[in-house]
Formats: sequence, C-alpha cells, structure tokens
Amino acid sequence: MPVLLIAVAEAAHDRRVAVSIIIDELQYLTEKEFSALIISIHKIAQKQLPLVLVGAGLLQLVGLAGRSKSYAERLFDFPIVGALNKGDATRALQEPVKQQAVEFTQEAVREIISKTKGYLYFIQEWGYHSWNIASQSPIDIDSAKMASQESTNRLDESFFRVRFDRLTPKEKKYIRALAELGPGPHRSGDIAAAFGDKMQRLSPTRNNLIKKGMIYSPTYGDTEFTVPLFDEFVKRVMPSLEAG
Repeated sequence: MPVLLIAVAEAAHDRRVAVSIIIDELQYLTEKEFSALIISIHKIAQKQLPLVLVGAGLLQLVGLAGRSKSYAERLFDFPIVGALNKGDATRALQEPVKQQAVEFTQEAVREIISKTKGYLYFIQEWGYHSWNIASQSPIDIDSAKMASQESTNRLDESFFRVRFDRLTPKEKKYIRALAELGPGPHRSGDIAAAFGDKMQRLSPTRNNLIKKGMIYSPTYGDTEFTVPLFDEFVKRVMPSLEAG
C-alpha cells in the first residue's frame, strides 16, 4: 500500500494537482490494514506530497489508530461528530422543507428531537416519514408521532437488524445485559453481573463487539452502545436475557 499511494501522490505532484482519498467505515479495517494506511500517509506527509486522507468511522477509531501506530494521534485530527444540539437539529428539519414552502410546528420539532436523541441519521428518517404522512403544512405533532412508528419499524428491519444479525448468541446476550442496565455508559463489572458471568471471561466477547462496531468504551472500564436507540431495539427482539 505505501508504494502505491506514494506513487499516486508523486504523480499528482508532477501534474500540479491534489488527491483526496475518502474512506467510510474505517473502524472495519484490521490493525494490519490500518497500520499500512497510516505508514503510507506518514511517508506522504514527510515528502510533503499533495495527497490527503479523509476518513470516517465509529468512536473506537481513535483507539484502533493508536494501536496500529503510536504516532497516528499526531498525524491525524480526530474531530468527533456527535448528536446535533437543539438548534442544529431544528435547522436540519426546517431548512430542507422550507425550500418547498413547508414547515414543521415547534411541537413536531421537539417530538422528533426527543425521539431521535439528536442523531442525524434518525432525524432524516423521522423527517422523511413525517413528510410522507402529513397531508398539509405545517407538519404537526400528530404526523411526527405517527412517523415514530414508521421510523422505528424501518430501523428495526434494516439499520438495527443488519448489525444484530452479525452477532453470536453470546454477543447478543452481552448486549442484552448492557441494554438491561438502561442508558449508558456502564461499568464492565455491572454488565458482567447482569450477564451472570465473570468480567474477565467476558473480555473477549466485549472486544469482539467493539470490533464489530456495536459498542465502544468512552472511558476506561466503561461500555456504551455506539448509536442511540439500539438498546430499545435489543429489548424488543430479546425480551429477556434468555431469549435468543
């Protein structure tokens, strides 16, 4: 990989152009793959060649980069894109529909922000279904509430289900134990207690779930789901810890 990317960067330099490599879901790279990518970008930076990497991934990406190469934290910036605040979430809903001479009522906006926790993809889902349900402007709270069921069904059938179906039975039980504790983050020991096993024996399961993008560790010893509302989905498909 380093030889290939350096060749691309040198060719760009010779032609007086710049190259941007954009990669999504970077957290799914192995440490070996990520290490090769980091080495490539490091050498390109040393040579001051016109190639830049723009990547996106879940919150465990910083830890993966650090384990792959210790200098990665100095080589890259890691801006966190979290939940939208109330003002940004409101604009995300109102500005697109205003272009069509439509608006949401303030009550509908508050309902959608409350249900989505400010998570941008979920705001898009709720906004899409609210638009389709409403028969006139403004889009009111009744339409927003009806959109909640439509949005939840769609997330359950695709966004959540795809992730859930990749898990082993033991991994499913682990995230069910995490969901049982309510909104996170939660200590690993508390999850193990809810699971009914020793924390040390569950470490491989926890690590696999982190690699699969289901959970992450916001601080040492803590565990939390990577996306909001996933705990509610897990409870719907696994009513109890024994359910499979």
